[in-house]
Amino acid sequence: MSRGERIRLRIKELAAREKWTLTEVAERSGVPYSTIKSYARSPGMTMVDIGALFKLARTFDVLIEDLFEVEK
Repeated sequence: MSRGERIRLRIKELAAREKWTLTEVAERSGVPYSTIKSYARSPGMTMVDIGALFKLARTFDVLIEDLFEVEK
């Protein structure tokens, strides 16, 4: 990722695919709800908690790179 790029996590899309609420995502992943909510609502971030990304990837059964989109 180069300077000025931001990432958008696809939490809402992946939760909808599983028919889970954000609360359920938090419970299933062990990532605090406040973090899930912040990531899901953010249009783009420059920093994220890599540990949370690993937990979310396992929860959704996807590769970690499938969790995000890079925006310029």
